[in-house]
Amino acid sequence: VPNSSISCTLFHLYDLSAKYFLKLCAKLPSFLVFADIGCMQRVMSLGINYGQVGNNLPPPQEVIGLLNSLKLTKARIYDTNPQVLTAFANSNIELIVTVENQMLATLMDPQQALQWVNTHIKPFFPSTRITGIAVGNEVFTDEDTTLMANLVPAMTSIHSALVQLGLDQYVHVSTPNSLAVLEESYPPSAGCLRAELKGIMSQYLQFLSVTKSPFWINAYPYFAYKGDPSQIPLDYVLFNPNAGMVDPYTKLHYDNMLYAQVDAVIFAISRMGFGGLEVMVSETGWPSKGDENEIGATTGNAQVYNKNLLRRQMGNEGTPLRPNMKLEIYLFALFNEDLKPGPTSERNYGLFQPDGTMAYNVGLTSLSSSSTSASSSFTSSASQAENKGNRSLVYWMFVFLLSFQVLMRRPF
Repeated sequence: VPNSSISCTLFHLYDLSAKYFLKLCAKLPSFLVFADIGCMQRVMSLGINYGQVGNNLPPPQEVIGLLNSLKLTKARIYDTNPQVLTAFANSNIELIVTVENQMLATLMDPQQALQWVNTHIKPFFPSTRITGIAVGNEVFTDEDTTLMANLVPAMTSIHSALVQLGLDQYVHVSTPNSLAVLEESYPPSAGCLRAELKGIMSQYLQFLSVTKSPFWINAYPYFAYKGDPSQIPLDYVLFNPNAGMVDPYTKLHYDNMLYAQVDAVIFAISRMGFGGLEVMVSETGWPSKGDENEIGATTGNAQVYNKNLLRRQMGNEGTPLRPNMKLEIYLFALFNEDLKPGPTSERNYGLFQPDGTMAYNVGLTSLSSSSTSASSSFTSSASQAENKGNRSLVYWMFVFLLSFQVLMRRPF
């Protein structure tokens, strides 16, 4: 065979192998990181809420270490604490910060908003990867109508300040909403907003559409189950195997309540003319302890809910209505927070105790040694053998590609 033919054949095989290798990398679970052979970690669709309403929480520097050990790349805080923003610098963790509700009246003023962004965002960016500003929290379901009226003007002023400072392409502005903004949520295709909110919601949705920002929803299947445990199957709210439900109008099948809640929101905002907006879950979780009347608030249920949710997120799943669009979810919460007011459940949503120990095991297995930093696997024991096989396959594929590179450089 002529030398040129050998070269062409080898090049063709090399090209096919390289394409297969890249496809394989794309299909690997996001926690498999092979920096030494160039397979980059995929962007995860999972974040976590880092609340700080406690008197025994670890300092932010230690929190960074915990997040890195778990390979979590997104977090949300409920203020703009400069100690946290400084600690997150150069961590490569995307951070959503929050404007407290009481600040909305002040930040309606464009000059005040500009000063706020100059003080609370600009000094830390881009070393701290601030990607979002949550303006208020669950304002549309607050009893304070003045606060509600201030929300969209404050968001507009903050976004204008970001534009003025050249940060609007990096930092989006939105507000987390309670699921109570919906008048109807079952079946999902019947989802619609409360009639009294439609006027102000139209302004808010228009803002999101113009700025290309997501609609954030705090969705807790736990509350639905606690309110009607005799009618709502526990397996349905916990992501466990179950018969699920079929929407009679769309014929879409739902095997868990969270996805049904998200699709109800999508239908609701679509009815307002804004069907193209992304819907993101800014909070969801399950308490591991509650008062006597808080049915379902147990360690076992919390473990199952969050473990199943993590497994779904590792697959970059979408909802039945948007199966090809991964659903971004922020889990609530990182720590149990002992100073939160309200029922016992409010102080027991954390995956971790303040001392860094797990409140319960959801499949986050930290691995550490003297020579490597901590890493984690978001897997169940049933999938560990498959992951080992994937790693072996990637290794031998890499050796195969290197062999072809060497052969390609040799004269024939």
